[in-house]
Amino acid sequence: MASRNWHDLSYLQKGTDRQQAADAAIRQAQVMMSLATYQPVLAGTIPLDIDVPGSDLDILCYAPDLATFAADVRRHYGHISEFSAADKVIKGQPAHIARFTTYGFDFELFAQAIPVEQQHGYVHMLIEARLLDLFPEAREAIRALKRDGLKTEPAFGQYFGIMGDPYAALLDLAALDDETLLRRFAR
Repeated sequence: MASRNWHDLSYLQKGTDRQQAADAAIRQAQVMMSLATYQPVLAGTIPLDIDVPGSDLDILCYAPDLATFAADVRRHYGHISEFSAADKVIKGQPAHIARFTTYGFDFELFAQAIPVEQQHGYVHMLIEARLLDLFPEAREAIRALKRDGLKTEPAFGQYFGIMGDPYAALLDLAALDDETLLRRFAR
């Protein structure tokens, strides 16, 4: 899974029922086409197959001009009754976040003026995918922790015994090779 091209959503078509439903919703909402200029990537729990009921579709985008992104998103999705949008500063970086529900899924569009591959959400997904590949037995345990109310990164932190801030720790782990990860987390 870790070597997957996350920009190509075709893996969803062959995935779990939930992944296939997500693919259908993304296509029906035309999110990837509408936001193609912003190099959108689906991130989070559904691509990793660790989603729980209520997990949303996180779409990461690269938007050098957040105001233009916000206007484009509002033009395409602002008519949806549960649409909301806000500008925030996350870890010192401005971001625009839009949320809406359509085709049976909650969508969250997240944009920063940082290429998607450098955004924390994307790096977290990569290291989480690698850890799940190396330790497949973790998948159901992490899903159970998420069902108990933990967010994804804290669930990984708890399962793997990662001390401190799990968001920062996962970013640090992303720099390690698989052999080091295997040694560090072998049970």
